[in-house]
Amino acid sequence: MSDNKLILVVDDDPDLVESVGMKLESEGYKVAKAYDGVEAEEKIKEEKPALIVLDVMMPRKNGYELCTQLKEASETEDIVVILLTAVADAVSSTSYTHMDGKNTPADDYIAKPIDLDDLMAIIKENLE
Repeated sequence: MSDNKLILVVDDDPDLVESVGMKLESEGYKVAKAYDGVEAEEKIKEEKPALIVLDVMMPRKNGYELCTQLKEASETEDIVVILLTAVADAVSSTSYTHMDGKNTPADDYIAKPIDLDDLMAIIKENLE
């Protein structure tokens, strides 16, 4: 059961944010939404989520930077961070690297395109 835990969904793709948010709400979670890393920082300060579903490639502040920042700060280090990444497919055409992902202190990750049932299983596992 979700115990009404708040989950922040962060991605610059509004359709993905909406579909993940609807799935989470159908499972009994509270949902907050952000569309880039800077907006996510504001939501984290305001809402103190239990878990963040965080895209890697976003404008203003990417998921690697935000995840590292959260895990290094004592007030946010316990927030579970699940990275969403299409980097495996896009690594040769972007400035993101596999090593960036390995060096990021995320709690878990899921590759894009995501399967909502797989994402739910990862979320439930990480919130136990």
